[in-house]
Amino acid sequence: MKYIFRTIAITALLFAVGCGGRQEQESAGPEAAEVPAHDIRFGIIADNYRTEEGEVANGETLGKILSRYGVSAATVDMLDKASKDIFPLRQIRAGRPYTAFIATDSLNAGRLDYMVYEKDLTDYVVFGFRNDTVSVTTGQKDVTVKRRKCSSRIESSLWGAIMRDSLPYSLAAELEEIYQWTVDFFGIQEGDSFTVIYDERMVDTTFVGIGRVWGAKFEHGGKDIYAIPFKQNGKIQYWEYDGASLRKQLLKAPLKFTRISSRFSRARLHPIYRVYRPHLGVDYAAPKGTPVHAVADGVIIFKGWSGGGGNTLKIKHAGNLVTGYLHLSGYAKGIANGTRVTQGQLIGYVGSTGASTGPHLDYRIWKNGTAIDPLKVPQEPAEPISKENMAAFEQIRDRIVAELNGTAAPDMIVTQLDSLPASDSLSATATPQEAPEEEKK
Repeated sequence: MKYIFRTIAITALLFAVGCGGRQEQESAGPEAAEVPAHDIRFGIIADNYRTEEGEVANGETLGKILSRYGVSAATVDMLDKASKDIFPLRQIRAGRPYTAFIATDSLNAGRLDYMVYEKDLTDYVVFGFRNDTVSVTTGQKDVTVKRRKCSSRIESSLWGAIMRDSLPYSLAAELEEIYQWTVDFFGIQEGDSFTVIYDERMVDTTFVGIGRVWGAKFEHGGKDIYAIPFKQNGKIQYWEYDGASLRKQLLKAPLKFTRISSRFSRARLHPIYRVYRPHLGVDYAAPKGTPVHAVADGVIIFKGWSGGGGNTLKIKHAGNLVTGYLHLSGYAKGIANGTRVTQGQLIGYVGSTGASTGPHLDYRIWKNGTAIDPLKVPQEPAEPISKENMAAFEQIRDRIVAELNGTAAPDMIVTQLDSLPASDSLSATATPQEAPEEEKK
């Protein structure tokens, strides 16, 4: 029996010494060698791979790229079937980057395990070829969001101010989208200005786009036009300071990124016939193929050739209004007589058909059969903020306006709004330390 107790005692002593040794080793963390972090790309541990990067060439298919890495036609066929409902292989586009992950053995013979195709700046597709099987998965790069505030003064155009101040080009598109019913971007004057609060989306140090616009103030012709986001009737829209909707019956113009080359006139010298005659529309000079959109909901009542007007569309709207779109190079898919269209829907493309000296859109409006100046059409806004929502709207509005005007304290900065979906609010949340900074003045 004493030998049994002696054995137990010795075993316990050895166990204690062993545990103490491990504890001492574990506690010596700072002095221990650090394990190097893995090289992870697109969710793949790339430590044991040789990687090659390239771009899809014009006319190049994914099958052609894969064949260069020894992937057989039969495997490509398997991949085509596996990816059909995830990312059809025919959707790859020239100029987009890809990365090959190549495993090498002791003889340095390469074997393609993964091919990653980048659909855009954030989204990618991983094609796998391991263990005699194929796989297709999608992923997204980590995007960081930072709240920004910028101000700019216009000298010639909105786009000119954006370019001059090195602001994101997509910011101009966002502002035009928000104010398309309210601000006449073809009538912008020198000295007009804007201030906008928005989310800047970044992947590492690469700008990948604009997130939510949290508020804007556009000073146009001496008047401040605010854009305040608020959710009413289940839809997020932008509203003016008093709660009126920025949306109107008609868009200010049926196309973007153009200039007015000729205005409505009862006696204009025709550039081809060289005689004075009425020009009952507005000409927007724009490159051939520029998209043209319906300015309001309506029904196509004419599609066809109209002599000097070339390819023409006419749309009948509520209130006995008819709009006309002349000199089109072509029509959008599905456009036909009797087709119902919605406001902002693509209906055709700028051209120079008929009696025309260059590509432009001749845009016309008739009310009760009489031509009126498209730039002077009076119109009422859409439904305003309801009475039951006004108090909540005003609370949000006052904090955003204070931030736009530079008078908001850090605890006033709107970082999460009950009126916005939780996913949008959380993605755009900024701590007080990340309060917006003025970028341009």
